[in-house]
Amino acid sequence: MSSVRERVRALLKTTGWLQTDIDTLADDADLYTAGLTSHATVTLMLSLEEAFDVEFPDSLLRRRTFSSVDTIVEALTSIGVDKAAV
Repeated sequence: MSSVRERVRALLKTTGWLQTDIDTLADDADLYTAGLTSHATVTLMLSLEEAFDVEFPDSLLRRRTFSSVDTIVEALTSIGVDKAAV
């Protein structure tokens, strides 16, 4: 069983198109500084919705929501994803 944080990191590897290896980034590192683009953010959001069977409400559709692993996990837990494991 993987934690939400581990699953987010795995999705960032495949959909984030980061210029920096996600494994070398801290959970609070700025993903945009690491190379996350607007297009990749949309792809990531759709992948997160599919992986966790959720839909991000309009209130979370902002740049800050996807700015770090921590903020993504925070957003997912705020919409009902169990933080410990899925």
